[in-house]
Amino acid sequence: METIQDYLARKHRELGLLNDCLRSPLHMARPRSVDEVVTSKFQLAAALRAEHALHDWKATETAWSHAACPTSGPFAFSYDYQRADLTVRGPSFYELEGGCRSEAIYTASGMAAISALLLASAEIIDEADILVLPGSYGETLELIERFVPHLRLVTLKLPLDEAFAPAGSPRILLLDSCASAGAFEAALRCDGSTLDLLIFDTTCFAGRSGRIRRVLRWAGRCGIPVVMVRSHNKLDSLGVEYGRLGSAVFLRWSGKDLNANGLMSECLAAETRNAVRLLGGAALPAHFPPFVGTKAYWALTRKRVAAILRNGRHMARYFASELASLSAELHFTHGLYVTLCGRHALNEATARQAAEGMSRDLSREGFPIRHAGSFGFDFAATEWFHNATTNQYSVRVAVPDLPTELWGDLTAAIAGWWARRQRVPEG
Repeated sequence: METIQDYLARKHRELGLLNDCLRSPLHMARPRSVDEVVTSKFQLAAALRAEHALHDWKATETAWSHAACPTSGPFAFSYDYQRADLTVRGPSFYELEGGCRSEAIYTASGMAAISALLLASAEIIDEADILVLPGSYGETLELIERFVPHLRLVTLKLPLDEAFAPAGSPRILLLDSCASAGAFEAALRCDGSTLDLLIFDTTCFAGRSGRIRRVLRWAGRCGIPVVMVRSHNKLDSLGVEYGRLGSAVFLRWSGKDLNANGLMSECLAAETRNAVRLLGGAALPAHFPPFVGTKAYWALTRKRVAAILRNGRHMARYFASELASLSAELHFTHGLYVTLCGRHALNEATARQAAEGMSRDLSREGFPIRHAGSFGFDFAATEWFHNATTNQYSVRVAVPDLPTELWGDLTAAIAGWWARRQRVPEG
């Protein structure tokens, strides 16, 4: 259990990490409330972005000035024309074990990364089945259905006993970190040696998550080439959404690169770079968070993600007891949010209204909760949610990094608000 005093001391260290990245650090008093933490964090992030623009004013899209040496903290950039040939040198957002080589391609968002990857695959794969777990990210599925006709979308069903059986066409597994815990675990119990490629969306796992290491060990045993795609403005930026940044990281296992799958991975990386260039989806140097990569950053990130996961487990248990009939999904494999359903079916508009109303009403009662379409914050975030597999709408409650007692009170308040709105007895 983390007290409010311990929490504020930890948040003061997070603010200090951001502040120390400024060339002229500000005087930062220890925050006295969650609201002060949130306000100070976003103000410091804005100051860092502004300072970057002022200091690197010579670094524009075209490298017209030989005096320009654009950097962002530990990241250094070189290019002639930024959209076409941006090269990034800096720390990895992952902790990769030995036995593999990696190549990172940075993009303007997580969706830009997976879009470039899937569209680029058309240059080396005539047709393939892309296997997805129930509950995979809706926009990725929409992208495949609407714009990637050479990939046949196959939504797997539990149990997965024969899901990865040999087939006549190439098979790609899209393993999404936002799938349900049951489906995710079932996939890792299967033999994946017949798969031609693993696309692993790691967005909802911390960069040094044990789940990422577990998936990579599974893929390594099966000899599957891996591409990890990720949005970095969720769990990688201390909850401040520092910049719209994504990546595709290509992994190749040592000693296994001469087979057909390894060759496909090599070609896919090159074609993905071309797709990023032609689609205009390259990353912007100003969007790389300058505070990542240090021991302090990793220690603070580990603690805040651990707090979010701990709070998530509490919320799932509480809702299972108090809102069992009104809970849509409480056991996503990431543990970062849960979803609530209505007594009557929701649509996008009614789910959006409910999310906005919940945040507005509970915020007026003094709780740190906001209507926001992301997760990983220092406040709870509500938004409408669409399950692309079931085509059902719900309200998503994203779990924040908050002290234990305050989060317990807010969890109970959310459950009470939702039960009253649905006109069913609490409990």
